[in-house]
Amino acid sequence: MDYEIILWLAITIPAISGLICLLMPSPKAALGVMCAAVFLASLSGIFAICEVLPQGRVLFAAAGWLFMDALSAYNLFVMITVFCLSSVYACIYFKEEIIHKHLNVKQIRLFTCLWCEALAAMTVVLLSNNLGIMWVGIEATTLITAFLICVHVSRESLEAMWKYILICSVGVAFAFMGTLLVAASAKSAGLSAHNLLLWTTLRTNAVHLDPVLIKAAFIFLLVGYGTKAGLAPMHSWLPDAHSQAPAPVSAIFSGFMLNAALYCIMRYVPIIEISTGNTSWGLDLVAGFGIFSIIIAAAFILFQTDLKRLLAYHSIEHLGIIALGLGLGGLGTFAALFHTFNHSLCKTLSFFAAGRLGQIFGSQDMEKMSGSLRISPVWGIGIFCSILALIGIAPFALFMSEFQLLRAAVDKGAIIALILFLLGAGIVFVGALGHAIPLVWNDPQKPTARVKTNAVEFTLVFAPLAVLLLLGLWMPETLAQALNTAADVIRQTGGTTILMPGGKQ
Repeated sequence: MDYEIILWLAITIPAISGLICLLMPSPKAALGVMCAAVFLASLSGIFAICEVLPQGRVLFAAAGWLFMDALSAYNLFVMITVFCLSSVYACIYFKEEIIHKHLNVKQIRLFTCLWCEALAAMTVVLLSNNLGIMWVGIEATTLITAFLICVHVSRESLEAMWKYILICSVGVAFAFMGTLLVAASAKSAGLSAHNLLLWTTLRTNAVHLDPVLIKAAFIFLLVGYGTKAGLAPMHSWLPDAHSQAPAPVSAIFSGFMLNAALYCIMRYVPIIEISTGNTSWGLDLVAGFGIFSIIIAAAFILFQTDLKRLLAYHSIEHLGIIALGLGLGGLGTFAALFHTFNHSLCKTLSFFAAGRLGQIFGSQDMEKMSGSLRISPVWGIGIFCSILALIGIAPFALFMSEFQLLRAAVDKGAIIALILFLLGAGIVFVGALGHAIPLVWNDPQKPTARVKTNAVEFTLVFAPLAVLLLLGLWMPETLAQALNTAADVIRQTGGTTILMPGGKQ
């Protein structure tokens, strides 16, 4: 099998399909092309993932500028899961918008086009061996997804869009400066212009890189990509963008786009650690941003009244948890990657539920949405159980990944980090539960007929919940192996088999 073609298909299918969506005569046709593009691109990705993760191979394409190793394969699997679920949900969500004439054909065409292009851009980020192209992919996601925020045009959505563009563009500019400093360090190490920013080359020659330049570069990169990932204190764009974007967009923002930015930081971790002599200097910085994000999110969660803003602050908290696990290293890296999938699946479900309940009640104000379980039992269960999972209730999978993170902190002797994490998690537990109980169990403010749900909606709620429960009770051997193989890329351990274009080893 020619895996070079498969890697190209994962990028080109959604990129071309996005343009086709603009030509569709009806909303139904545009949404159909969008879903077909997502599933075909996902199928291409799955073929490559099945080749990479079990054997720990590395696939190359485009003269080595595109590649897939265990880390990118695992993140691609997370992205595929989020996009496939969100594409199905988007058809349900926008059907209601079209029925109530909140959107027209032109707006649906634009949405489906940008949706496909966002998938293509995020795939470029994950499959780029060239760190410069990876930066271009992140910048492209900013420009493309900005217009998804204001699908419903209003003063608030336009303000959120511009805030997102301005803050994230400044952040990405910092990441660009960091990329240039990495290139300068590589040039001083004698690497050729062709290989200057190839990740595989930089990691192999990391010991020869200038440690001073690399340290300066990592600070710029951490601030830059950390802004796009929503890490505090660079997080201020995130609550506005999440609260104003349509629910399917919020799902991909929180379910994967934030992960894509954090993935870029993960790529640089082994390079910075090797070049600085494994001093944990870079990991300590990452952990520091993670702890600060958890504490800031915990403080704001207590005072939220808007359901989607509440979920946005949960995103900041959980990206902080992933960053903390990454910074702890060892078992913490495994826990961070496991938590990445758990959080993505859970947050995707929570925004699905928030979006449908918002349509039913005509508001995102949690006080006006009280009694959700009585009005819509399926979506009421979805929002309540997803919030329970987000705050770490056992036996959901997020509890297990957070428990592994606690073990990593104890093993490393990071007592201060452990205490601050438990403090933040405790505040989040109390605050979020205080919001969730009246949201679901109180009496509705005004009489509303019970809303029926179809089989697709039922599946969108209970399939993710079943997976989160299953992974909280039992981890399949294949998943554990995939997580370990991906974590080894960051931890600088383990070997890989390189599969060159054409399938030759």
